[in-house]
Amino acid sequence: MKKLPIGISTFSEIIKDGYYYADKTAYINKLYNEGKYFFISRPRRFGKSLFADTLKEAFLGNKDLFKGLYLEDNWNWEDKSPVILLSFGGGVIKSREELDQKAFEIFREYFDAFDIKPDNASVSGRFSELITKICKKSGKRVVIIVDEYDKPLLDNITDKKISYEIREGLKNIYSVIKDSDAYVKFAFLTGVSKFSKVSLFSGLNNLKDITLDKRYGEICGYTQENLCSVFHDLLEGKDLEKIKLWYDGYNFLGENLYNPFDILLYLDSEEFRNYWFQSATPNFLIDIIKEKKYPIADFEDLKATDNILSSFDIDIIELETILFQTGYLTIKGVRELGNTRVFNLSYPNLEVKMSLTDFILQYFSNQVSKKDLAKIKLYEIIESNRIDDLKDLFHSFFASIPNDWYRKNQLSGYEGYYASIFYCYFTALGFDVKAEDTTNKGRLDMSVKFEDRVYVFEFKVNQHAENQGSALLQIKDKKYHEKFVSDFEDIYLIGVEFDCDERNITCFEWEKYKPAFQTS
Repeated sequence: MKKLPIGISTFSEIIKDGYYYADKTAYINKLYNEGKYFFISRPRRFGKSLFADTLKEAFLGNKDLFKGLYLEDNWNWEDKSPVILLSFGGGVIKSREELDQKAFEIFREYFDAFDIKPDNASVSGRFSELITKICKKSGKRVVIIVDEYDKPLLDNITDKKISYEIREGLKNIYSVIKDSDAYVKFAFLTGVSKFSKVSLFSGLNNLKDITLDKRYGEICGYTQENLCSVFHDLLEGKDLEKIKLWYDGYNFLGENLYNPFDILLYLDSEEFRNYWFQSATPNFLIDIIKEKKYPIADFEDLKATDNILSSFDIDIIELETILFQTGYLTIKGVRELGNTRVFNLSYPNLEVKMSLTDFILQYFSNQVSKKDLAKIKLYEIIESNRIDDLKDLFHSFFASIPNDWYRKNQLSGYEGYYASIFYCYFTALGFDVKAEDTTNKGRLDMSVKFEDRVYVFEFKVNQHAENQGSALLQIKDKKYHEKFVSDFEDIYLIGVEFDCDERNITCFEWEKYKPAFQTS
């Protein structure tokens, strides 16, 4: 039986040691036939490094590695090229000095490998010299591959001073590629984010961005066909629909994709867990959410244009951009509005939705143990349909948050905070939650579906005493519940009202919907 390539991004090792491999080599042929300079961004742990290494082996002419793969009969194996692969994926670079040192270390390996003596002292001068001298010595133009091109920046994104310094250092390196055009045969850059050409690629503005090019939508990640054909012997007896629910759903204007990191770890352990999410902690997201005061429930359905999705800079970081490029949200739909494309973004799958909301909830509450105990109690309450206990659970939770924490975080005046707590709790448990759910009368705040019943929520903040009860009244007046009548046996209408001064629930009312033809 083949082995699962967990954590392996070296193409030769995967082939020689008999690991499972989804053939993506057709894209290598396609890239080379269609251009010279390419850029693509994909979320972390999505197969970028493996593709970059596969690209390297193809240009080096290592035909034996491609037996049985698409490229074996669709590549000129006699036309071998020298390859320079720069990877900034290892370690954490904390300063411009460390970045330059890392670059010198990479360059030194290639100078030694080609038995070339460097003369230049600067980073850009030495890189230019490396490209030129390798080309002249080998008689072949050089292929340049840059993996994790943006990691030094992302590692320091919350420290603007260091970010500026590292950005200039990376620009100093990447600008050499264009200036060396006569000696470059092909160039491919990849990473998680897409920094603007002005900020990072001002010297390399001839890159063709294929991030949202539908022709390359499946270049990384597993399609449904990949999953079923490559891993067919491991899928016997597995719940394919549940696998899809947990790990499928990423989209870059092609087919939906499974996260390869998740699939490999799931097939190894045969347990549904948040493998991808646990591999890194999105702490920087919290700072942006707090700064922008984003209601978390809005993540269900965000709108973004090409400009928002395509790039960002240190000074302008839109939450939609970060969430999409890092893989916490993905494309669920797109439409043309004149000359502008508008993308609908939402969570790709259950793993990300549960994990991200749980992570945010942990920050919003600042109480890990109480949060987890409250989640258990909430599930038991919904399971046994004890709606009256919901008020006590959430009232107790809000009351337990220290005043000093509110003072430091200034969240008591953030209207989305209170509703976000409800949303995050239900979502982090894996309930079927829909926020800002559209009806023919407007948008209800939240619906939660469980078995044969649905709970319809409306939230209000800072209600005057004389207006208490308006949340439940709005559900009834707007008839938000009517869209569920044909699908659910029991429908519960729940109005929740908060006071920012009290920092807690001031009114919690509910009633079970009874059709007009029913008698009490």
